Amino acid sequence: MKTIHLAAAAINTTPKDWLGNTEKILAVLAEAGKRQVDFVCLPELCISGYGCEDEFHAPYVAETALQILERQIIPAVKGFGAAVGLPLSFAGSTYNVIAVIVDGKLLGFTAKQNLAGDGIHYEPRFFKQWPETVVASITTPEGRTVPVGDVMYEIGGIRFALEICEDAWVAGRPGIKHSRHGVDVILNPSASHFAFGKTLTRERFVLEGSRAFNCAYVYANLVGNEAGRAIYDGDCFIASAGGIRAYAPRFSFAEWTLTEATVDIERNRVGRARLASYSPDFERTGIIEHAYPWQVRQPAPSPAVTRTVEDKNEEFAKAVALGLFDYLKKTRCRGYALSLSGGTDSAVCAVLVALMVRFATGKARADLETLTRLPIGADEKAIIGRLLSCAYQASANSGEVTLTAAQTVAAALGARFINFNITPLVEVCEKLLSDYLGRPLDWERDDITRQNIQARVRNPPIWAIANAENFLLITTSNRSEATVGYCTMDGDTAGSLAPVAGIDKVFLREWLAWARNAYDLPALDLVIRQTPTAELKPEAFNQTDEADLGGSYALINRIQKLLVVEKKSPRDIFHTLASPEEYGAQLTPQQIFAAVAKILTLWSRSQWKRERYAPSFHLDDENLDPRTWCRYPILSGNYAYELAALKKELFGN
Repeated sequence: MKTIHLAAAAINTTPKDWLGNTEKILAVLAEAGKRQVDFVCLPELCISGYGCEDEFHAPYVAETALQILERQIIPAVKGFGAAVGLPLSFAGSTYNVIAVIVDGKLLGFTAKQNLAGDGIHYEPRFFKQWPETVVASITTPEGRTVPVGDVMYEIGGIRFALEICEDAWVAGRPGIKHSRHGVDVILNPSASHFAFGKTLTRERFVLEGSRAFNCAYVYANLVGNEAGRAIYDGDCFIASAGGIRAYAPRFSFAEWTLTEATVDIERNRVGRARLASYSPDFERTGIIEHAYPWQVRQPAPSPAVTRTVEDKNEEFAKAVALGLFDYLKKTRCRGYALSLSGGTDSAVCAVLVALMVRFATGKARADLETLTRLPIGADEKAIIGRLLSCAYQASANSGEVTLTAAQTVAAALGARFINFNITPLVEVCEKLLSDYLGRPLDWERDDITRQNIQARVRNPPIWAIANAENFLLITTSNRSEATVGYCTMDGDTAGSLAPVAGIDKVFLREWLAWARNAYDLPALDLVIRQTPTAELKPEAFNQTDEADLGGSYALINRIQKLLVVEKKSPRDIFHTLASPEEYGAQLTPQQIFAAVAKILTLWSRSQWKRERYAPSFHLDDENLDPRTWCRYPILSGNYAYELAALKKELFGN
């Protein structure tokens, strides 16, 4: 046989959704059979779901996954082969493994050797790392005795090996060893979360694997919002001889996709034989042989293909829209409620919910129509009108500009809109506080308190809408605000989900301008041309966000990146910013020091606020979510020592 028909499946799993995950896996296997696939690769841990977290410590989780594998999945693999991921208990520990099945026979379990323990991944907390070259034996509850560990497979004369997700991202990737054993096909079942631009990195190591190892390479990934925070884009690749033969559609709203290609095994073998540098390893430990009569077909190999990769703006729109769709579906809620202020952040959130509807096609669109109790084929705006309720909540300090912007944007999207006047509520709260203090309130002494009263009294009305409609309440805080704690706890931060909390204000403003043209939304002009303001003080104060913060959003973002991402000291941050290429040509050393001191102090003092944010989507390596990415002590020295030393160095006593 010179060719083999390979497939990669992207599946939208949910942690411990045993029935749902199994149903999708079985649907993939049935479709693979219909398409006469020879071997299909499914994502890692797809039976249990990847994001089970500490539930992986519960023995029944691995037991249930193995039971489903043996009783339902193995019998469904008929006439072809499949790689299926699950947790496996062995020798008193739990391992992340891939079951290799051929025509109803379990050949073995290959265990992951390199566990993802950085960023949002905590695999070493749940699993043990399997040692290289070690192969053991396990007997399953159904009486199957098979190898487990660093296992390769020779099936009907074709040699298969695995790199499981993180295995392919490390310098000493297992594929190097596999290539010395003359591997024909490397399978990579993954659970690789979305991040801006990450797809190009995946494509490079898939291509390089197929080229350097002279083999076919199959990469399968999850799709959708699996467990709440991480979004999976469904990237799947099939490569051979250094060229991509098939790509999966990214950001699919479908419950699963199947990507297939026919590759020329003989061509890869010839290429390997020609390499003077190829030095075969004759040690055959851990290679399981299985005589299997592959279907004799000689279809033409799939030609190499190229694709257009979304830019950052498109990735943001598609990733968050997919995240919102799955969050809604998996929480079994009926829509979203949003305080639409007329400003950037809430407008972005409203547009993203509308795009969720626009991007949903096929079954996903039907699901939304069913959710909204609308007939099949309902108009996009009609669906949005049932799924998104927006409230503009005016205080005495709100202006016509923001009201008009909010109302116009809601109408353009088709969202339901209501205008609440919260002034009476504010007056009641201020009267209570005034009575308590024994004096009237004034803006000089009670500035922040009076602003926060307005932010907090907006909560009961919008929460009431969310409760009454069984909606999720969106909170609109962004990463720039989270950096310095520019938010009101139990005010503008309250909500069920914070979809833009992982993104900075500068990007959000740029994205809104891009979305205005990309999605033909001229109503957004009313938001774009405004100067960002909380609009919580009387007009005479001319309040703006950047004036409140004592620095531009761009400067806040730069300091946040230097501090959080690059782990620079306060001294290094100052000297970086003071260079002519940065802010040295615009600001004096005193101004730069003042900005660094203020932002670093606010950063450290605001950790308790970040701990209380609603769940947010992880979109890049600058996320501040302390539960998945950026851990920082709630109580700390607030950089007092470092800033005092820097001040003395710069300006003396």
